[in-house]
Amino acid sequence: MGKCVLISLVVAILLIGMVVTSNAQQNTDVWIPAIASFCIPGFGQLLNDEMSKAAFHFGVDVALWVGGLYLASLLSDPGFYGYSLIGLAHLAWSLYSAYDAYTVAKERGFSIGLIQEGIALSYQF
Repeated sequence: MGKCVLISLVVAILLIGMVVTSNAQQNTDVWIPAIASFCIPGFGQLLNDEMSKAAFHFGVDVALWVGGLYLASLLSDPGFYGYSLIGLAHLAWSLYSAYDAYTVAKERGFSIGLIQEGIALSYQF
């Protein structure tokens, strides 16, 4: 339980650091793809309209989980550390996926808003 809290604290510090370093005048909607991609790698890329990159990011995440669990099952006694490495690999990939989604959204001027017909995604090139 203590390690989970420590990992959550590190993630929160990294996200806060990214917020502090960004300009206050920038569009705050660019965080939506970053957070989406942190929760489910590839979802932020999907919001950024990068379908092939979204499939790749999601596929790598699934491969990390399935491959990691398969390798852990081959070990006679994977213990806590075997499964922790899988979680750390997933965390690292989620952070990279979130960073990628954030930078692309920032470059493209991503914004999201409500219109009469529903939700609208907007990109400024």
